[in-house]
Amino acid sequence: MAGPPMLTGPFALPMMKAFVPRKAHPWIYLLFAIVFQMTSAIYLGNLSHMMGEWGLMREDVMFVGMCGILGVAMPFPVLFRLKFRYTNRSLLLFSVGGMIMCNYLVLLIHWMPLLCVINYACCFMKLMATFEILSNIQLWMTPRRDFRVFFPLIYIIILCDMSLGGWMAEHLAYYFGTWKAMQWFIIATQSLIWLFIYGCTKHFRFMKPLPFISVDWLGCVLWSVLMLQVIWIFEYAEFYNWFDSTLWTTVVLLLPLTAAVTIQRMLFIRHPYIDPRAFQYKTLIPLLFMFAVAEVMNSSPQTLQNIFTGTVQHYGAMATSRLDLVCMVGYITGSLFSLWWMKMLRFKYTRLLTIGFFFLLLYQVWMYFLITPMLNIERLYFPTFIRTFGYAIFFSTLTIYLEDLMPFQHFFMGLTICGFIRNGVVATVSGAFYGYGMRYYVADNLGHGFDIEPLQAVMMALKQLYGITCVGGTIFLLLLMLWHVNPVRSTLGHLPYWNKLGQQMRRELAPKTH
Repeated sequence: MAGPPMLTGPFALPMMKAFVPRKAHPWIYLLFAIVFQMTSAIYLGNLSHMMGEWGLMREDVMFVGMCGILGVAMPFPVLFRLKFRYTNRSLLLFSVGGMIMCNYLVLLIHWMPLLCVINYACCFMKLMATFEILSNIQLWMTPRRDFRVFFPLIYIIILCDMSLGGWMAEHLAYYFGTWKAMQWFIIATQSLIWLFIYGCTKHFRFMKPLPFISVDWLGCVLWSVLMLQVIWIFEYAEFYNWFDSTLWTTVVLLLPLTAAVTIQRMLFIRHPYIDPRAFQYKTLIPLLFMFAVAEVMNSSPQTLQNIFTGTVQHYGAMATSRLDLVCMVGYITGSLFSLWWMKMLRFKYTRLLTIGFFFLLLYQVWMYFLITPMLNIERLYFPTFIRTFGYAIFFSTLTIYLEDLMPFQHFFMGLTICGFIRNGVVATVSGAFYGYGMRYYVADNLGHGFDIEPLQAVMMALKQLYGITCVGGTIFLLLLMLWHVNPVRSTLGHLPYWNKLGQQMRRELAPKTH
């Protein structure tokens, strides 16, 4: 069986044709990864524009967007199966073509259920393409296949593109007068990428292809439906006034049935989409809890800060879009700080987690004291920076701990399990409770008979919710400082060679003999 190609001189990609400059190979693919991560069928930076043109509620458009965010979490268990069956050229032509088609269909279709499917499929293919790109340049990013280098560098791309996509969508909509400008920009950019792949790459295999069989696609659908039910319940909770709605209550009652069917299938087929053994690692639950806490702390800007900048300060989309640029600086700085701490200093990871969460908590405290009627938007730059700085640290370190917890066989399934927490579910749950809290505290403040205006009641409610978040975050920070974790094993952080992993997967797929 062929091993990894041995190339001399500058790093090069064997699937590139000879006329493409060798030194440009990894930079071209890195640029492609940036474009892929920025791609979606729905850009929530244009939320108000789409609501007006489609005649949908805010909850409808947000749910369509959440379908895409979940779509990013689901492909992990099949990424290596795809890589070991199809060539880099085939996978990229298919996924890039699919993303182009999804962005074009959104311009023609306004029916919400179909928009959900389109956005889910677009983001599913987006992760397929991103993985295929990054898996081919990982030796360029870290010649020793070190996760402590690989993950912080990847998260610079992933986290920055979250802000860059929204920033670009808002500016293109402003200058061209339509939310469709972002779709046309992505279609044009992805079309150039597709033409480059078609004309400048060739089929290349580093090992004999594995058969693409025994993939539990029904399991993938069931897990997706289960997570989307949770997202729908909390996205529409305030609109339907929780249990006062028959429809909302019906969906809640159906949730255990969906969960039972999904778990039943996982336990009783040979190759489930998510192996039940992936749930059995002893520290997985604490790790998922920490992911959940980080998402709760990071979700307050999507609700509380947006209410403050929109309702109280009356800042427009173009003004608040400047905060997206600050977010990018925070993500880059936090990821590089994690790289420096883990790779260069080799300090304890527990301390790094504590530092990251401290900055997430500091944002909440800072915002508590910033809730004033007159505030220049520039004063939001620093709290935005420290929040994203801490989030990048916490996110990178927890992913490293996940690799320490799970062998590579289950690691990518673990990423999907963590994706259930961090890819929209917890953010939607916390957003629903923040929304309920705003409604409760605004009414409570007005109902106490204080001589205050409604706007003052809103600011008081914001302070109360930020205060509750600060108290909860402080308690968690104290627990985190008392938490002792065994040192990360010395073998941490080395990606296996793809052909070795392929051999292992071939043995697992082989029929059992009796």
